[in-house]
Amino acid sequence: MSQVEPQSSTFQSVADPAPLGLAAFAMTTVVLSCYNTGFLGPATEAVVLPLALFYGGLTQLLAGMWEFRRRNTFGATAFSSFGAFWLAYYLLAKDVAPTLATAADAHKAVGLFLLVWAIFTAYMTVASVRVSGAVLAVFTALTLTFVLLSIGEFATSDTATKIGGWLGLLTAAFAWYASFAGVVSSTFGRDVVPTMPGGPVR
Repeated sequence: MSQVEPQSSTFQSVADPAPLGLAAFAMTTVVLSCYNTGFLGPATEAVVLPLALFYGGLTQLLAGMWEFRRRNTFGATAFSSFGAFWLAYYLLAKDVAPTLATAADAHKAVGLFLLVWAIFTAYMTVASVRVSGAVLAVFTALTLTFVLLSIGEFATSDTATKIGGWLGLLTAAFAWYASFAGVVSSTFGRDVVPTMPGGPVR
């Protein structure tokens, strides 16, 4: 999520978990966004739930814990939170929403779920200005995605949901780009892909 200055041998002993966390977020977001756009049909939901549990959820949560070890407050907060988002989404979609009394209740519940994540993502976007242009693009697009999806649920608007789905695909593309940049920078030992770096974040 960001490069921070070495503080101790602990920092040196842990590889940068950001590319892994970004990749996990991107892949899961792509599949869910395909569902939201209606691009690949309703069967897509069956694919997103396993990804949400293991890759988007568990893997990002682990990335967040490793960011704590590296003393990167922004990365730890972001990856731990969005890992928890995907775990919560798994339970919401699989076990909670189907038990709600009416479809209207389900839309309100999911709308509120998305709204509070929009608020969280919006203030994380402010902090992402100090990380890199690539990460700022991820958080900006993600904030808009959550807002549109929340509107789509509260207003039961297929149009808003589909627009949110397309924004989700854009968000995932930005996240994959940032992940790719981190991986190749590490393997080549130098910056290869431009990310418009910001300043050290703790």
